[in-house]
Amino acid sequence: MQSNPLSRTAVYPGTFDPVTNGHLDIVDRALKMFDQVVIAIGTNPVKESLFTIEERLEMVRETAGINGRVQITSFDGLLVDLAARYGACAILRGLRAVSDFDYELQRALMNRKLSPDIETVFLMTGFRWIYISSTIVKEAARFGGSLEGLVPPFVEDRLRKAFRQGR
Repeated sequence: MQSNPLSRTAVYPGTFDPVTNGHLDIVDRALKMFDQVVIAIGTNPVKESLFTIEERLEMVRETAGINGRVQITSFDGLLVDLAARYGACAILRGLRAVSDFDYELQRALMNRKLSPDIETVFLMTGFRWIYISSTIVKEAARFGGSLEGLVPPFVEDRLRKAFRQGR
């Protein structure tokens, strides 16, 4: 899928339910290291999503500053297969705390077993975003709390609408 074989592409997977300013910060910082970032929106069988894949794709498209260096896709199946399809050299993961690292390390080791040529790169979340998670954002929105600085305005509008509709 890449036109330049020397291009360095990273795949940034997640549920992005919804995308937060912390997620977008990871993308911005990754673009300093990689030529392209593919935001890969997937499902998590242990999490119940508030938004459909299509809604999450729309929110990311509207907020991720899409240009020739950022692509967005949805996927199911093995992440390493998606990374190979995009010619990616790395899987990008954001970390907020040590507890994130324990979980992510297991996934990274399994991905390395499945595809030794694709590295996992961990980026620490920027300090101002370290407490933000999609789960916390949804909880604040559900009870009418302020989302200022947590998510882009487009995402806040979608969250407020979803909860007004009784989701």
